[in-house]
Amino acid sequence: MTPRTDSAAVFSSTATVADAPRSELLQSVVDVARAIFGAEASSVFLLDEEADELVFQAVSGQGEEFLVGRRFPAGRGIAGWVATSGEPMVVDDLSADPSFDRSLAESTAYVPNALMAAPLISDARILGVLEVLDPSPQARSGVRELDLLAMFARQAAAALRVITPERVREAEERTVPAGHTLAGAQREDALRLLGSLERLLRGVG
Repeated sequence: MTPRTDSAAVFSSTATVADAPRSELLQSVVDVARAIFGAEASSVFLLDEEADELVFQAVSGQGEEFLVGRRFPAGRGIAGWVATSGEPMVVDDLSADPSFDRSLAESTAYVPNALMAAPLISDARILGVLEVLDPSPQARSGVRELDLLAMFARQAAAALRVITPERVREAEERTVPAGHTLAGAQREDALRLLGSLERLLRGVG
């Protein structure tokens, strides 16, 4: 069963106290994923369900200077397939894979030869996609590595939901004077979750 999407919970164009922590969290996700899997680049896309688009929210490596904020149709490419299916995917030779949208890759100024991708899923909801481009051959050699990426993406999604704008607004409604304090605590909780997973992956990778 394909998890249902819920972009409204994590994607908002309205500035909130959660925006900065969310950006920091997502940048940590791509930086850590790139390092762990020895990749040339890593990206997080969040799903904007109303527009039916995937949006670059954080990039590490190739394209990080200009890709953040860029949008493309949610059904395009391997990221689109992962977002739709809710399943992780690894491709060792993109030139032979029909799901790979080369024209889309060319528009980003970086065309990878291989990639790994996993959905960001929390509470049976697809929030977006984590991609790792041109990981080291050892990192994409089997199911174990793809499972690690999927686990990392699930943990990142859980951390992301901790600091969603809705959670912050709910906290402010319960106790307005403590709103910013709670937002800071949520940020720390999210980053602790990510740090714990990084230590786990580095220990078994």
